[in-house]
Amino acid sequence: MPGVHDLALFAATVFVLNATPGVDMALTVGATLRAGWRQGVAVVLGINLGCVFHTFAAAFGLAALLAASAQAFTAVKLLGAAYLLYMAWGMAREGLRPGAAPADAEALAPTFARGVWRGFLTNALNPKVALFYLALLPQFIDADAPHKTAAFVFLGLWFVVQGGLFSLALVALTALARRLPARPAVGRCLNLGGAGLFSFLAVRLALAERH
Repeated sequence: MPGVHDLALFAATVFVLNATPGVDMALTVGATLRAGWRQGVAVVLGINLGCVFHTFAAAFGLAALLAASAQAFTAVKLLGAAYLLYMAWGMAREGLRPGAAPADAEALAPTFARGVWRGFLTNALNPKVALFYLALLPQFIDADAPHKTAAFVFLGLWFVVQGGLFSLALVALTALARRLPARPAVGRCLNLGGAGLFSFLAVRLALAERH
């Protein structure tokens, strides 16, 4: 792709970012543990669609609006924090409910489409992701690139593909761990722990400042 440089460094940067625990990783692992690999794949697909949204938003100026407008940034981050709290509440209810047998848990799993939607909303409603794209990707675009928007989209889609492959590998590893003997108490602890983590991430997002 003309107009970009240091792709090996870019790939290494993307790997480090994907391997750093955060909201997307927590959602992917949690969904796989609770409902199996199909739900994990659904969440990964939704997260990747959210990244595609952020790629085009940043390429065509929406991320710049979030960076420039305190009101827009605050509105989006509060929506994202509210959604994280909503998910935390659902996980807390599951954690406080008597454990169900693995077959029941599988039967009550969210639909594939709902998993995709959850993953998309979690990613798309995080304005820090948009600002991250705006801050990182231009560093790998040549100053004299003939088509800067095309170069930006190319790097954004690279990020999506590489991140998606990493997340699918994470789903596979988590699915293997899920085959260990079922223990209802462990499941309840995971749900309660996930509720606490998502509540913490919601508060951190709500308090986030523009940089």
